[in-house]
Amino acid sequence: MIPLLAKRTPERGRSIGPARARRRVLAVTLSACLAVPFSALSYVSASAADRPADQSAGQKVERAHSAADFQGVNWARPKDNFVDGPVVPEGLSVSDDYGTVKAKASAVYEEFRETSGANTVRLPINTHSVPGTEWGDAYAGAVDAATENGFKVILSYWEDGASSGGRIVDTEAFDAMWDAVVSRWRFDSRVHFEPMNEPHGYSAAEWADVAAGWIADRPGVPRNRIFVSGHGYNGDVTAVCDDGRLAGTYLSLHLYAFQFDSMSYEEWRELFDSRIGDCGSRTVLDEFGAPMDDGRDYGEADSTDNFVRYIRAATDAVRSHDMGAVYWPALGGKHTYRPDYDWYSLYALQGSGTDLSLRVRNDSMIDRLRYAWDGAGHAAPAAAEHRSSVPATPRGR
Repeated sequence: MIPLLAKRTPERGRSIGPARARRRVLAVTLSACLAVPFSALSYVSASAADRPADQSAGQKVERAHSAADFQGVNWARPKDNFVDGPVVPEGLSVSDDYGTVKAKASAVYEEFRETSGANTVRLPINTHSVPGTEWGDAYAGAVDAATENGFKVILSYWEDGASSGGRIVDTEAFDAMWDAVVSRWRFDSRVHFEPMNEPHGYSAAEWADVAAGWIADRPGVPRNRIFVSGHGYNGDVTAVCDDGRLAGTYLSLHLYAFQFDSMSYEEWRELFDSRIGDCGSRTVLDEFGAPMDDGRDYGEADSTDNFVRYIRAATDAVRSHDMGAVYWPALGGKHTYRPDYDWYSLYALQGSGTDLSLRVRNDSMIDRLRYAWDGAGHAAPAAAEHRSSVPATPRGR
């Protein structure tokens, strides 16, 4: 059960001005899906020296990176990403064309970077939202806008509708979807592929087989561009970490406070540590979150609030295990406790058309993200307009 909220005075969110007019606009033509057999495709390595001869100058090659380099947020569909239809993140519209999506996304990404220092966005896909579909061809603008602005992208599959029970709905459609996605971004090493979000309909062994099959079917995809979810609701990465068939991939961990009874800070740290094991260098905590709209102070070290203890344990675990972290959600998400937005959402979307800006709901969460990202082995995020620096506190509570 989700704990009941204590009565608190809502914090006035800090408003960030409209996205700057100086943002880069690069001319990009949406590439059609290749008509060659999937097995014949070649893929770029992380080194520019290994670039295939047919790669155009506009396609990206980036150095290999570690899990700790993924510092970002989730951009989700309002009311969550489980939908038997196009998945459309908040602020976008199914009627938008490629150019409009790209312009809107560029504004959102600039705000993510300027408010928090984020360098990564995790985006949902499903079989209705990939290149070759009307919405998928437009939605590609959100991916292209990210990589052209230096963001890494994690594309994660949400099954088509919540009634599937955490299993792939249609294997043939699933494979065709991933073949189209990989074909579209095969040369852009900033784009990463998470075969399935929260595969809780499979046992740990079954899920490892599914993930290994995905990799075997796409031998040209570099291992360091694949995210393998932990089993269940991504809740434990130790099993997939130990599976030799999945070696070299990144691992995706999700843990939320509502899944457990209230715990002390030390108990939360023990839980995170047990679900990570010695796999931190491969792991990205690419979903974690807590209420953002009721004035909780996530910087309070001795808080008796369970959500605060949880967030502090999560961000300390990321820092100490040298992991990546991607907050859920920045925008979008469930409307369970609020009629118009997810109470975990870090931002409120403002503006209209392509002139979009964001308001931060909770500055103390921005500080905790920057603290987690600025640990040993992490590149310090830059967020010039953020009001406060990373807390100068030791690791731990």
